[in-house]
Amino acid sequence: MTSLLSHLECTRCGLVLDADELHGLCPNDDGVLYARYDLARATTLDRAEVGTRPPGIWRIPELMPVRDLANVMTLGEGGTPLLLAPRLGEMLGLRALYVKEEGLNPTGSFKARGISAAISRARELGVTALTIPTAGNAGSALAAYGARAGLRVDVFLPADTPALFKKELRAFGAGMHEVDGLIDAAGAAARAYAAETGAFDVSTLKEPYRCEGKKTMGYELAEAFGWTLPDVIIYPTGGGTGIVGMWKAFEEMETLGWIGPQRPRMIAVQSEGCAPIVRAYEDGAERAVPWENAATYASGIRVPAAVGDYLILRAVRESGGRALAVSEAEIAANANRISRTEGIFACPEGGATLAALVKLRDAGEVRPEERVVLFNCGTGLKYPLPLPTRARRPRQ
Repeated sequence: MTSLLSHLECTRCGLVLDADELHGLCPNDDGVLYARYDLARATTLDRAEVGTRPPGIWRIPELMPVRDLANVMTLGEGGTPLLLAPRLGEMLGLRALYVKEEGLNPTGSFKARGISAAISRARELGVTALTIPTAGNAGSALAAYGARAGLRVDVFLPADTPALFKKELRAFGAGMHEVDGLIDAAGAAARAYAAETGAFDVSTLKEPYRCEGKKTMGYELAEAFGWTLPDVIIYPTGGGTGIVGMWKAFEEMETLGWIGPQRPRMIAVQSEGCAPIVRAYEDGAERAVPWENAATYASGIRVPAAVGDYLILRAVRESGGRALAVSEAEIAANANRISRTEGIFACPEGGATLAALVKLRDAGEVRPEERVVLFNCGTGLKYPLPLPTRARRPRQ
C-alpha cells in the first residue's frame, strides 16, 4: 500500500490545504501544519505484519508522506535501540528505566529522522534547493541528506557552534553561513536567504514533514513495549518536534486501534539558561515569550523561541506532564553519569533528561515501578571537550 496522505491541516485554525502543494506555515495565522492521513483506510493495517517489516522510519510507508517510494532519501535512520538502563535504575530506585539511543542514527542524532522525511517529500514536490538554521545536528543531517538527494543545501548557524558540526557541513558539501548570535539570528538569516533565492526553508515545524519523521519515535516505543506506552517520557526540548511528533503518533495509533487511550506523562526539559517553555508552563501561558540572553552548553536546546511552543505546551499539559529546567552543572554531571554507568556516550541534551529525572524522583513525581524513557538525542562525540570542563554557569 502507498501513502495514505490525505491533506494538510492547520493546528491552530483548522484550515485544510492540498498536501500535493508546497507549504510552510498556515497562510491564515502562521500555525504549524500537520500531515493528515486517511486513517479509516489504514485500519486494514495489521500491526503484527508491520512488525515483520525492515526497521526504520519508512517501516510504515502508508503513514508517511511520500507517495512514490522512489523519492525516499534514506541513510538507514530510525529503528534505534530502546536500552534498559539497569545500573542507573538501581541507583535511582527505579525498576524500569530505559534510554532511547538516538545517537546511533545517521549523522549521530535524531535529526536524521525528520530531515529524511522532509527532504524526501520536498524532492517529490519539486524542490531543488533547501536552507535551514541550526544549532548543529539538524544542519548536519540536512547536509548529508541533501548530498544523498543531489540537492543544494545552505545552512545558517551560530558562529560558536561546536567545530565538529562545521566539519560535517564541509564534508557533505553544504554552503555554511556563520552568524553572530543564536539560532534565532540564524533563522532570520535563513529566511532572508530563502526569500532572495527561492530555497525552501525546512526550519523546525515551519514545514509539515520533519514532524512526520520524528513521530516514528512514538511508533517505535509502542512496538517495543508490546503496543503499550511507557508511563513517563523525558525529552530535551528546544524546537520540540520530538514531543509534538510523538504526541501526534499516539493519536494516530489510537485511531488505528493499535493502542488504548493511556498516554505517558510528557516531560519537557530545558536548561536554566534557556527555558522559555518552562516559564510559559509555569505561568499557565499558551505561548512562550522569547528568552533573552540564552546560554547553555547543550546547544540543541539553546532555542530562545519555538514555532511550535503551543503544541509542546498542549502535549505536556494534556498528558499530565510538566516542563522543568536543570542547571548547567546538572546537565554536565548527568551526561557523564549516563556514559560511565551504561556505556551510552550521552550528549549534553541527553544529560539534561537524567538531571530532570533525578529532580522528579526526589520530588516523588516518579514512582519506582513506573516505566520511564529518557531520550539521548545524539552522540556525545560531537562535543569537543569532556562536559565537566566545558560546562558553564548560565548568564544571569
